[in-house]
Amino acid sequence: MGSEPIVRAVGLTKSYGRNPVLAGVDIAVERGTVFALLGPNGAGKTTMVRILSTLLRPDDGTATVAGYDVVRQAKSVRRVISLTGQYAAVDELLSGRENLVMMARLNRFGRAAARARAAELLARFDLEDAQNRIVGRYSGGMRRRLDLAISLISNPPVIFLDEPTTGLDPRSRQTMWTVIRELVAAGTTILLTTQYLEEADQLADRIAVLNNGTIVAEGTAAELKRGLSPGAVELAFLDETDLDRAARRLGHEVLHRDETRLQLRVAFDGTAEHVRVLLERTRQAGATATTLELDTPSLDDVFLALTSDASTNPATRQEVSAR
Repeated sequence: MGSEPIVRAVGLTKSYGRNPVLAGVDIAVERGTVFALLGPNGAGKTTMVRILSTLLRPDDGTATVAGYDVVRQAKSVRRVISLTGQYAAVDELLSGRENLVMMARLNRFGRAAARARAAELLARFDLEDAQNRIVGRYSGGMRRRLDLAISLISNPPVIFLDEPTTGLDPRSRQTMWTVIRELVAAGTTILLTTQYLEEADQLADRIAVLNNGTIVAEGTAAELKRGLSPGAVELAFLDETDLDRAARRLGHEVLHRDETRLQLRVAFDGTAEHVRVLLERTRQAGATATTLELDTPSLDDVFLALTSDASTNPATRQEVSAR
């Protein structure tokens, strides 16, 4: 990856009337990575994408894509990006192949080159069998794949995906994830907005959580989870005698004792070494744990914690840096 971020925003602000949508947003996206922007409805995700893709002017702040200023050099920015929104932007009266050829021609491909590029993309997105069917008869997943194929006509180095899997079934979503991974492996940079937290967890190299117009946390999925809480270890025992012995030995580390299920919930620092130490100390107490379960935060937990009312206070902002 290059040292200079391919997408950078500094202090972006945007208001609609008296309603502030972005209130000083900073992001930096490294080349050849997936950067996910998470946030509840109305947090400003789509506004951010529209500014970066030159469709909307910020009120203040600066943003660059591949070194081009999104306001002063908008035409240059448009040459190096592609934008895929929440809904497939395809002509339903044309076939899949005709849509691709038409868009290639609009991108100044010659006739033969346009047909060749269309054939290449139809194969890549597993649409060859449906290439001559009008798009109005495509399934939702096929439309989304065609839409993404169209966005790749000119092989842009940066792609903005604004909730690309909205409304897709699990199989179609998995197919889109595979395509996204392949694009990044080939060097494409992707800025992704999504409300599917599993999607960000699976795909993103870095995640920024946007809430009430500001970034309230940023880091890898693992860093964000650790920043919330390392979690706990749940130890189960065969009888109450073992439970008592372990509870006395582990002392203040015990967070909760469940007499009914013969379980102890113990504080956890997130490392494998800590698990080994807990089991060894339990054994030294003359107790045997029958099962062990790790209860660690999910990205859902992080999202809910950061987008609660309390997290809107700047004092609660998490600054999570790479470790």
